Amino acid sequence: MIFDTHLHLIDRQALRYPWLGNAPALNRDFSHEEYATEARRAGIEAAFHMEVDVHPADIEAETAHVKTLAADKRSLVRGVIASCRPEEPGFPAYLERVRADPFVKGFRRVLHVVPDDVSEGALFRENIQRIGGGLTFDLCVLPHQIAKAIALADLAPDTTFVLDHCGVPDIKGDVEHPWREHIVEISRRPNVVAKISGIVAYANPDDWTMETLRPYAEHVIASFGWDRVVWGSDWPVCTLGGGLSTWVAATHALLADASIAERTKLLSANAKRIWGV
Repeated sequence: MIFDTHLHLIDRQALRYPWLGNAPALNRDFSHEEYATEARRAGIEAAFHMEVDVHPADIEAETAHVKTLAADKRSLVRGVIASCRPEEPGFPAYLERVRADPFVKGFRRVLHVVPDDVSEGALFRENIQRIGGGLTFDLCVLPHQIAKAIALADLAPDTTFVLDHCGVPDIKGDVEHPWREHIVEISRRPNVVAKISGIVAYANPDDWTMETLRPYAEHVIASFGWDRVVWGSDWPVCTLGGGLSTWVAATHALLADASIAERTKLLSANAKRIWGV
């Protein structure tokens, strides 16, 4: 069975998503019901909801909305990775409110949609150092920004960081360098975990195969080791590269030579250990 650490739900009646206007293929509602039907058929037993870059004023409303959905006994959602703005002075108070809610498992601030110097700001870095305490921080960066992700991991050794989407390699462009070297370097940080997710959306949607993805997924797994990798669907973004079932099937093909213990670690056990679920 699979624990999905990267599920996005979109409800345009409940929340505002400013970026959807520039993403026509995703500019509709993506409900838990739609996801769960396919997820259960693919062997997914549980999921974390990943923040969807809602309007800043809706950040806490997004968590509350997903928490309501998760209250349904049929829900697959077991927690949220919440949005945050560490570059803002209100972050410490927000952090303390969130700490009181066990449904929140960590944070994410997508860094490739803001200027590079945002994560280098003194306030941002000070606030990242505040996290710890069992809460994680997802790093969503482009390959050239991995050095900035490394700097954050070094500043906060007591926080577990999760590198999203294998470090966002340019698979469509068949570019492995310097992404490959950066992955090796960030993997040397024991407080960083890699997420095997998202990569189908970075390949050419018309002609990728499992072998297209293999060099990237295998390099990340080899660099981090089986104890520091987790799996994510990145649904519905994965629909841009074939869909949820296709990504699950490709994952199983990529893991065909792994042992049962290794597959179990990546697909579910590591996530359950890291987040205590």
